[in-house]
Parts: sequence; C-alpha cells; structure tokens
Amino acid sequence: MSAAADAFRRHWPEYLMEAAGLGTFMVSACFFAVLLQHPASPVYAALPNPVLRRTLGGLAMGLTAIALIYSPWGRQSGAHMNPGVTLGFLRLGWIPRIDAAFYAAFQVAGAIVGVVLAWALLGARLSHPKTRFAITMPGPSGMIVALAA
Repeated sequence: MSAAADAFRRHWPEYLMEAAGLGTFMVSACFFAVLLQHPASPVYAALPNPVLRRTLGGLAMGLTAIALIYSPWGRQSGAHMNPGVTLGFLRLGWIPRIDAAFYAAFQVAGAIVGVVLAWALLGARLSHPKTRFAITMPGPSGMIVALAA
C-alpha cells in the first residue's frame, strides 16, 4: 500500500473533520457578513457605526473559532482549519507531508463548499459590494495599519 493510501485510510475522518470545520467557519463568516454589513439588514440599520459592526463581526468569528476548536471534532482533528496553520505544523515537523497535503486539500474543499452553501442560502446578499463574500481586506488606511491592528 502506498504511503498516501495508508495515510488516507488511517486519517480520513480527521481530514473530513477539518473540511467540516473550515466549511462551518465560512458559513458563519458569510452569515455574519450579511447580518452586519448588508444595507438591508436590520442590524446594519440599528448599528450605523461601521467600527462597532466590524468589532461585532470579529467577536462572532472569534467565538465561532473557539467553538470549533474546542468541539469534539476540533479536538480530534487538531483544529488546524486553515491550510496556513497546517503548513506551519508541517514546517515544525508535527505532521507528515502526506497528512499536510490531505489536510490542506480537504480544508480548501470545505471552505469552498461552505461558501457555496452560504451563497445558496443567502443569495445575492452575499455578493453585494458591502458583503463581498465575507472577504477580509485591509481598509483604506492600508496594509500596515491592518497588520498593526
């Protein structure tokens, strides 16, 4: 049996857990982006301060991450939920290369499925210029300010 087949046979549940974790995170990100940033949202109207809305969005995503990390699946899979984290674990020698490849592939697939599912549920509100599929980008002050923040 090849090393890849052996790794997949032994760890496929964890790979799926990582896909589900990042997919869930993306559904949450999309939902909160629409709730907090779409002009037709009642929350948007009730909270006219964009800094407050972004703060609430950050808090929501932080709590989502904590819930996923400490969930039974997160504890079992290692809760990387990000190919960058997985590559960091690989670089530190904490996981084998083949596991890192499978984790990253499943994480990307999970993220794509999560956004597609959110788009199916939220429709055009998710693609609106104010929500832009919940992407995270530096603001008008630029990347240095974003990194400092």
